[in-house]
Amino acid sequence: MSLMRRGREQNGQLARLHSEMEDLFGRVFGDWGGLPALAAPGGTWMPAMDVAEEEGAIVIKTELPGLKAEDIDISVQGNTLIIAGEKKEETEEKKKDYYHVERRYGSFRRAIPLAGGVDANKVQASYKDGVLAVTVPKTEEAKPKKVPVKS
Repeated sequence: MSLMRRGREQNGQLARLHSEMEDLFGRVFGDWGGLPALAAPGGTWMPAMDVAEEEGAIVIKTELPGLKAEDIDISVQGNTLIIAGEKKEETEEKKKDYYHVERRYGSFRRAIPLAGGVDANKVQASYKDGVLAVTVPKTEEAKPKKVPVKS
């Protein structure tokens, strides 16, 4: 088999896997999974988000470039983590021949359903270099436990 043909087959397999994973994410988490930052009508936007399950916590990373920490609101309502905020950006450029001003405003709100077994009272968040990281720890009962096998 030629290298080019093998490469095309591998790319096709990766594309199918990617599509299947997107479908699975959509069925499990709804429409928010895997979406890039999107502009929407009415001044809203959808920041990109990654959700990962670690051994002792669920970690959510959200790209929020240009925001300040005080522009971000995080809350837990029932079994849902809510991340919301508003982006206010203005650029101004003055040259001899022209004057250019651009203003961008928009709000966002992302609701992440949380499975049972998380401790909503111990949620932690940090914001650095335009990336918000939210850690939702699991309860002791929900953490995986190793079961020894006796022989």
